[in-house]
Amino acid sequence: MNQGLLNSLTDAERRLVAETERDVLKGLDEDELLDLHQRIRRVRTKYVKNYRRGASAAVAQAGGRGKSYPRNQRDRDKAEVFETVLARVSREVATAAKRASMDLRSERIAAARSTTGGGVPVPVDGDRPAPEGSRRPRATKTTGGLKKDASSRAAGARRQAKRDARG
Repeated sequence: MNQGLLNSLTDAERRLVAETERDVLKGLDEDELLDLHQRIRRVRTKYVKNYRRGASAAVAQAGGRGKSYPRNQRDRDKAEVFETVLARVSREVATAAKRASMDLRSERIAAARSTTGGGVPVPVDGDRPAPEGSRRPRATKTTGGLKKDASSRAAGARRQAKRDARG
């Protein structure tokens, strides 16, 4: 990042940027990272808002967007700095969330294994379950009555048999 721009930040903003250094981020848990992410997002939004308001006001004075662009450079640069810092924290939040998700998943798997007796029961020769793909799919669309559904299937079968007989 531009050192001149970092020097132009206020003390609070400089401390906020310093909190996003790699070593500092590694020591934070997921909740602390989310809190830091929220604070940085608020500051970034502040400078984006300031830049947009200033830029829109300068258009009328300068006579066009292109002529007013060089004005309000500081707010634009600060917004960019905080956008970069926010991206850094967002990546760390994603890493922490994935780590927490994997930990939770492994805990749930361990808990499930401990309650079922430690594993999958081995089937005896004559007691084998049917393969997963051999089951007939269950009808999901019904009309509300078994007889009516059976009648519809029979009518469909009759239509198909009629077509097959033609050709």
